[in-house]
Amino acid sequence: MMGHAGMAATAVRYLRSVGAPTAAAAPSPATALPRPTLRAVREDERAPLDPAEFRSVLGHFASGVTVITSPGEPGRPAGFACQSFASLSLDPPLVTFMVARTSTTWPRIARAGAFCVNILGAGQGDLCRGFAVSGGDKFAGVPYEAAPVTGSPRLPDVPAWIDCTIQAVHTGGDHLIVVGRVEALGTDPTAAENGPLLFHRGTFGHFHP
Repeated sequence: MMGHAGMAATAVRYLRSVGAPTAAAAPSPATALPRPTLRAVREDERAPLDPAEFRSVLGHFASGVTVITSPGEPGRPAGFACQSFASLSLDPPLVTFMVARTSTTWPRIARAGAFCVNILGAGQGDLCRGFAVSGGDKFAGVPYEAAPVTGSPRLPDVPAWIDCTIQAVHTGGDHLIVVGRVEALGTDPTAAENGPLLFHRGTFGHFHP
């Protein structure tokens, strides 16, 4: 955590960068607050939580469905179905997705340093299922084009795609939180007419306006 001195130095640097005066009256000394007692959480203090109930309750949240693809190794692209995708920031343009730390596909995406988010449309459930399996050649029989900046596979007939480079990776329990900087993006108006592919309580669904 940044102390008062660090905060003051940061403020001075900012004021100088915008041409503002930095001279000011010296503040009076502040009374230091007592440090809180820190300790680890004991096992008997942890809230009991059934993993099955966790999945069941969270399954009530409907989400879109994507396929995250990456160049992987030469001639061996990588990809997996991903429900946990979201926009993160407009300036700079950032998106995020979560991936299990046990994923065998993620290391290949990490080494490539780039990925493409393929947002799936209604009727692409089979495509999603193909990328949801573990192992095997998920791209067998699936045509694709190279995304314009990173070369990540851009799948056919998706309503939208987002071409990204990896900005940061954070740990989040048994998952990793991947932040990508958007380098290019686009839509297919014809594919978008059918609406999005949705996932709710373990099944695919469609949006009916």
